[in-house]
Amino acid sequence: MAAMTLVEDFCPVPDIARTDMDAAVESARAAVGLPVGARVVAAMSGGVDSTVVAALLHKAGYDVVGVTLQLYDHGAALKKKGACCAGQDIHDARLAADMIGIPHYVLDYESRFRDAVIDQFADSYLKGQTPVPCIRCNQTVKFRDLLDVARDLGAEAMATGHYVRRAVAGNRSQMRKAIDHSRDQSYFLFATTQAQLDYLRFPLADLEKPQVRGVAAELGLKIAAKPDSQDICFVPSGDYRTLIDRLRPQGREAGEIVHMDGRVLGQHAGITDYTIGQRRGLNVAVGEPLFVTRLEPETRRVIVGPREALLTASLTLEETNWLGDEATITEAAEANIPVLARVRSTRQPSPARLALIDGDIRVVFDEGEEGVAPGQACALYDPTDTERVLGGGFIRDTTAVVF
Repeated sequence: MAAMTLVEDFCPVPDIARTDMDAAVESARAAVGLPVGARVVAAMSGGVDSTVVAALLHKAGYDVVGVTLQLYDHGAALKKKGACCAGQDIHDARLAADMIGIPHYVLDYESRFRDAVIDQFADSYLKGQTPVPCIRCNQTVKFRDLLDVARDLGAEAMATGHYVRRAVAGNRSQMRKAIDHSRDQSYFLFATTQAQLDYLRFPLADLEKPQVRGVAAELGLKIAAKPDSQDICFVPSGDYRTLIDRLRPQGREAGEIVHMDGRVLGQHAGITDYTIGQRRGLNVAVGEPLFVTRLEPETRRVIVGPREALLTASLTLEETNWLGDEATITEAAEANIPVLARVRSTRQPSPARLALIDGDIRVVFDEGEEGVAPGQACALYDPTDTERVLGGGFIRDTTAVVF
């Protein structure tokens, strides 16, 4: 096992051999797949992953340009470690780019981020949904707007520090899981379009996180032991409900907590306090464990029931993206193709099939699935090649298992 050192009392950093460094450079070169000297924009958040990407590509002989996005008012975030795209992170990215020896730009995307991510996040809770802001950020400001900037800078590709693999099969790019499944971020990138995937590169796909920190230390990068981003980046306190209350105070209207059988069990102080599957904080007691099974924002009712009521038979997808071999996800649904459906980043994919029902794209599970909430993402994988991402969509609604 490699020796470990601790830098600035943050994260353990393994020592790596010269051969490992050479292999990391070759892996980055293979991931880019362009002639040495080609211009590549590196999206630099100020964290260890994206910084190592920029450094490896520069060492591999590419013309690297670093770009960092300022996404929100970072005043509060300066007081909390682990929030990306804030003041300290921008400073770290700028210092790293200077040390690597590459040009670096900081783009003010606060208004775009507020419109596409923060407002959507607050609106989702108001609608009784459970949003995934990281996916919205990748889908909009990072993989849509930033790609346009990369092209304007004359880059032939844009590289990021995401742990996911891009592979070329025939004339199409495939998205595949990273070699380190504990770090795999394919769930958060399901909305990456085929055109975007053709342009993107992921140089960390074949590395594990300790190796990345080791590379950073070997290259003399000061962020080698910097902690990973945690929580929602624009909620540095971790208290997202306070943000929602400020942005959407109407979510603080009181309502009833109602059992599935129609009994009114109590009152709540605002529907934005609840998510599907929640058990704690209900403040009702009926002698059996109760979970939030449905939210009704129109009537401000929180519906609760036993755990088995959370089992979902099928779900409807909206805002879909397709990376499979069929021309469209509609064509795949018409063919009822089997898929593996992942409804949360922390859950394993479950066997299911696609179906087209009354014009809607639906995912029908082989067995009841827990943890399914409107607003969340459902990423789809190929059951015959479980490393391959087929696409997915956002969950519009669900159908419960009937007992």
